[in-house]
Amino acid sequence: MTLAFIATGDIAIPTFRHLIEHGPKPCVLITQPDKPVGRSQSSAVPPEIKTIALAHGIPVWQPEKIKEIATDLEALHVDIAVVMAYGQIIGKAVRKAPKKAMINLHASILPKYRGASCIQSAIRDGESETGISIMHVIRELDAGDIICKKVIPIGSHETGGELHDRLADLGPSALAEALEILATNPKAGTPQNPDQVTYAPKLLREHGRLDFSQSAETLQRTIRAYDPWPGTFTEVSIKGKTKRLKVFPPISIIDQPLPAGELLYQNGQLLIGCGNQSLILSEVQPEGSKRMPAAAFANSL
Repeated sequence: MTLAFIATGDIAIPTFRHLIEHGPKPCVLITQPDKPVGRSQSSAVPPEIKTIALAHGIPVWQPEKIKEIATDLEALHVDIAVVMAYGQIIGKAVRKAPKKAMINLHASILPKYRGASCIQSAIRDGESETGISIMHVIRELDAGDIICKKVIPIGSHETGGELHDRLADLGPSALAEALEILATNPKAGTPQNPDQVTYAPKLLREHGRLDFSQSAETLQRTIRAYDPWPGTFTEVSIKGKTKRLKVFPPISIIDQPLPAGELLYQNGQLLIGCGNQSLILSEVQPEGSKRMPAAAFANSL
């Protein structure tokens, strides 16, 4: 079986490494262009997965638009193309290039949480479990027939970053199962139930603004879910000026009512009021300053 691997995000790295070490070794990696960095944008950083591919002698293609490589991919005559956290919609010409199938590893239990923020959304919404779903790639986002799923529980104190890494480690076994199924039936898959579909669109930095009219439980989950991206913040008055205050997990809930968004420092703890109860903050970062214990921030006010 010959494979092409189409990925950019770090969540795909364990699966890519497993294929390199245990086979079938991908004959090409298709990934996003190197990302410009710095004020002048004069230098560029490659995706880590590109560096791994080159170190193992795997050719790397980095088209601006993936449709540009449709003809080249077809010419490789690969059996299956594996997609994971690539970052572009894949058009018909590319989808049809593999001889047998194009499949996608998605970090949710489909049909729930189609889209880019599937990991954060599952934590934020209080789900007890999540996983990796592997489905056929079709025109509609994350909507293809499901080949197989791997499910894991979500820890009660787990952050988005921690869950991301556990799901990344789940990828190799999920893909191995899918490839075994496809080896005998390339069209194998179960249609998704349209009544169970939910969406998790891409998150922006502004989505991390905390609304303290919400319950303490909801806010605690949001702070965990959005760590490290997009992060969470509020705005507070510091020496007469309104400044942004980043908030980091871990966060505890205390059964003490305070007005929503109001800070209170007592008994060595910094509390902030929510719609019901309050949160005990552990670490914060005031605008223009470094990350620090919440108590140190409270003492500086």
